Amino acid sequence: MAGFKLGRITQDIHRELSAILRELKDPRIAPMLSIVKVQVSNDLSYAKVYVSAIEGMEKTKESVVGLKSASGFIRRELSNRLHLRKCPELSFIADDSIAYGAQINRMLEELHSAEEVEEESEE
Repeated sequence: MAGFKLGRITQDIHRELSAILRELKDPRIAPMLSIVKVQVSNDLSYAKVYVSAIEGMEKTKESVVGLKSASGFIRRELSNRLHLRKCPELSFIADDSIAYGAQINRMLEELHSAEEVEEESEE
């Protein structure tokens, strides 16, 4: 039964962090920054937040620095919005999954266009 509560709280933290990130004014934080995954410990005292920016890994790392400096504000806002007894300590981790996904998408589009050109040349 505890797994359901942990999963629900993880989803709530993910949703609220996404809203809080849009409100931050730090210029180091990328405007197209998204939260890839949130992992909360079983006792709800720690949370790992994996973030990724579409601009690439360099911008993601710069955004993580900005998020770490604003972690106190983010934690307070999260506590106010979710009304948890103990708000988890947040650690932000750079992840390049969005840029990696975009690269794979580009490669698939190139393959598809190459197949179309090959079919047209056969006819």
